Amino acid sequence: MFIPIFNQMIFLFTLIAIGFILMKWKLLPDNAGKIISKLENMLFVPALVMYTFIQHCNVQTLSSVWRLLLLAFAMVLVLIPISLMVAKVCFKEKYLQKIATYGLAFSNFGFMGNAIMNAIFPEIFFEYTIFTLPFWFMIYLWGVPVLLISNDGNEKVTLLSRLKAFLNPMLVAMFIGLILGLTGLGLKLPSGILSVIKVSGDCMSPLAMLLTGITIGQTNVLALIKKWRIYLTSAIRLLVYPLAVLLILMLLPQNDFFTLTFFRCAICMASMPMGLNAIVVPAAYGKDTTDAAGLALISHLFSIGTIPLMFMLLELFVV
Repeated sequence: MFIPIFNQMIFLFTLIAIGFILMKWKLLPDNAGKIISKLENMLFVPALVMYTFIQHCNVQTLSSVWRLLLLAFAMVLVLIPISLMVAKVCFKEKYLQKIATYGLAFSNFGFMGNAIMNAIFPEIFFEYTIFTLPFWFMIYLWGVPVLLISNDGNEKVTLLSRLKAFLNPMLVAMFIGLILGLTGLGLKLPSGILSVIKVSGDCMSPLAMLLTGITIGQTNVLALIKKWRIYLTSAIRLLVYPLAVLLILMLLPQNDFFTLTFFRCAICMASMPMGLNAIVVPAAYGKDTTDAAGLALISHLFSIGTIPLMFMLLELFVV
């Protein structure tokens, strides 16, 4: 298990390096990251989710994934208070505590997690998409409006603003794919339409990694790598969290397809580096993203080794 995931990480990080070099050498315009981010969020990620639901969503599969949803909700509700406490230990400034809390509680399970699960475990990618829904729910309900947008955490976040956050392209595409999959209409679409959806979804992973490199390439790398608190926070995200999840999984029964699927989804969620929203969202509101970029840089760099390691430990000691 280590070798195929490690090779996948090399593939992903080569794309990150390409994006980083293109940005550092000024071969891309300054707004390249913003444009790619919009393409990812408006087209490629929704297309990947929609195609997955069209192909795999039916009454039989839905009847078995409700347990995944419950377990994912339990996982995120445990991660949030732990991340709040850990962030206070890692950083003194309240703003940085909020950034660290977001990065610890909400990893890069979207762009990078999707890429890894789709490449290594395509047979359970639909289940992984379902597993991530509670995390997306908490991101839009609390993570982005409270941690990344508000200045001191005391501003009133209206119910309307939170509801608007849920009307995002990924969730809309998911519901469309859900309807098309359950009714069987999706597979009856013209082959040309299905091909457009599939090919658009295939673009998600490489462009997501290029976006990561471009985002990090817009920062002062030398200044970032000198901050020891960034290493501490990244180590907790990449080592402590997934090892804790592994220990818990070792205590659970492991005798059917469902538990194997849950174990792989859970370890993927726990092993991913810091989420890029901690950079992208505050930057859109004119906030300082230096430390957030440092967390993204260091955690993504070291995850090239830690992610394959955690999956290998899962296969050796749990499943």
